[in-house]
Amino acid sequence: MTDPLLSVRDLRVTFDTPAGPFEAVKGVTFDVAAGETVAIVGESGSGKSTVAASINRLLAGNGRISGGSIQFEGRELTELPERELITLRGAGIGLVPQDPMSNLDPVHTVGAQILEALEVHGKGRGSAGRRRAVELLEMVGIPDPEQRYDQYPHEFSGGMRQRALIAMGLACEPRLLIADEPTSALDVTVQRLILDTIEELTASTGTAMILITHDLALAAERASRVLVMFRGELVEAGPARHLLEKPEHAYTKRLVAAAPSLVSVPIVDAPGDTGPDATLVSVADVGRRYRLRGAARGAEFWAVRDVSFTIPRGRTVAIVGESGSGKSTTAKMLLGLETASEGTIRIAGHDVSTLRGRKLLAVRREVQPVFQNPFASLDPRYTIAESIAEPLRVHRIGDKRSRLLRVRELLEQVALPSSLAESLPHQLSGGQRQRVAIARALALEPELVVLDEAVSALDVLVQAQILELLVDLQRNLGLSYLFISHDLAVVNMISHEVHVMQSGRIVESGTPDQIFTSPQQEYTRELLAAIPGTTFA
Repeated sequence: MTDPLLSVRDLRVTFDTPAGPFEAVKGVTFDVAAGETVAIVGESGSGKSTVAASINRLLAGNGRISGGSIQFEGRELTELPERELITLRGAGIGLVPQDPMSNLDPVHTVGAQILEALEVHGKGRGSAGRRRAVELLEMVGIPDPEQRYDQYPHEFSGGMRQRALIAMGLACEPRLLIADEPTSALDVTVQRLILDTIEELTASTGTAMILITHDLALAAERASRVLVMFRGELVEAGPARHLLEKPEHAYTKRLVAAAPSLVSVPIVDAPGDTGPDATLVSVADVGRRYRLRGAARGAEFWAVRDVSFTIPRGRTVAIVGESGSGKSTTAKMLLGLETASEGTIRIAGHDVSTLRGRKLLAVRREVQPVFQNPFASLDPRYTIAESIAEPLRVHRIGDKRSRLLRVRELLEQVALPSSLAESLPHQLSGGQRQRVAIARALALEPELVVLDEAVSALDVLVQAQILELLVDLQRNLGLSYLFISHDLAVVNMISHEVHVMQSGRIVESGTPDQIFTSPQQEYTRELLAAIPGTTFA
C-alpha cells in the first residue's frame, strides 16, 4: 500500500479558557489518500472544523495542538516552522472557508485577492495573473468574469462570494483541499455546479479533499468515506453509503433520522378550509425595478416582475428558487425594506404603499423578520434581554419592568432558559442565537413572520429543533409564515403552499405534494434533481 497523503494520529486540540483548559478534539485518527474525498460530519461544536483548522495550523489564538501527529506528504505539520507553513498553505493545502464576508477583504477587489494568492505562490503575475484569475472566476460559474474581476465583495451576491472563495482555494492547484461547509449558503443548483466543478478539478489533478459538512446526503453523495464526530471524538467511520443506510453509533442514527428529505413526513398541521376573510396577505402583480449603476441612461433591471400570491392566516407559504430568482427581494417588500415599483401589497386589508406615519408603523408591527445569520442580525454589544426587548422599546410598549417580564416569557416560548437573558450573542450556540432571533420577532405579537433562510446555516439536529419550534408556535399563536429557502426538503416538511420563482417571476405554484411529486415545469424538475442524494425521473 502507498503511504497516505495525509495521516492524522491521536490528534488532541485544547483551548485555554477563563474556566481552564478545554479539550475540543480528543484523540482523532484518520488518513486521506491522494485523490480521495473524505467527509467529516457532526453538529455544531462537534470538533469537525477544529480538526480542519489544525491541519493548516490556523487555530484561534487560544487554541493549541496538545497531542498527536499530523503528517502531510511525510512531513510533520505540528513541528513545521511558520515560514514553511506559509509556503504550504494554498499551494500544498488549499482552504475554502464557510463565511465569505469574513474571509474576503472588503477594501480590495475580488480579482485582486485571487491574483494575490497566485502571486504569493509564483503562479502568475501581471496580465498573465489577471487572465488566470478571470479563468478561475469563470470556472466556478461567475457570470461576466472580466467585469466581476474589478468588483468588490459587497457587489457580489452571497453565492457569488462563496464561489470566489472556491476559486481562491483552487487557484494554486493544491494536493489537498479542505472545504469547510463550502456550499451551505448556496441554492441546490449552484451547489451542484460548484461541487461538480470541484470534483472535476480534483479528479483531473489528483487533489484530495476533506469536506466538512452538516449535510449527510451531500456527504454520502460526494465522499468515498464519512467520519462522524461527536463532542470532539470520532465515533464512527466507514464507506459513505453504508454509513448513511446502516449507521451503528447512536449519534449517527440521530443524525440520519433528523436529516430532511423529499420523503420526510410533513410536520405541519393539515390545512383547513379558508374563506375570503382568512387571507392575511395579498400580493398582486408586484414588481421591483432597479436602475443599473454605470449602465446606459435609462437602463434598468427587474428583480421581481408580475408576482401574485396570498398568505392565509395560520398557514406557511414558501418561496423557493435559485440565488437571484427574486425570492428575498419579494420578502423585503413585504417587510417594508424595499418599495414595490408596481402592484399592490395588502396586509390585514391595508394597502401598505398608501400608508404613512403611525398607520404604517402599526401595520409593520404585524410583520417581523427572522434572517439567516443571527450572529449578524443580533447586536454583539447587546445582551440577549436587550436584543429581545428592542422592538418593545422602539414601539414604546410597556416600561422597563414589564419588558423584562415579556423577555422572560418569550425566552420560555422558544425553549431557552431565562438565565441566558444577560448573556451576549457570542456566548450562545448557533441554534440558541436563532431561537433568540425568533423570540425577538415574536415580541410585538405579529401575525406574519418572514423567515428568510432561517434554518439553512444550522446543522440537522438543531435545524430539526427549530422547525419543530416554528410549527408549535404557529399552532399555539396562530402565526402565518412566509418561508424563503433554497432547501427544498425542508420546504416539503414545513409548508402548506409552495411558489417556485425563476428570474423574478413565479413559474409554478401548488401544494408541496404537487410541486415535489408532479412538477410541471422543467425548471422545477432541475431544482429537484439537484438535491443531494436525489434522482428525479
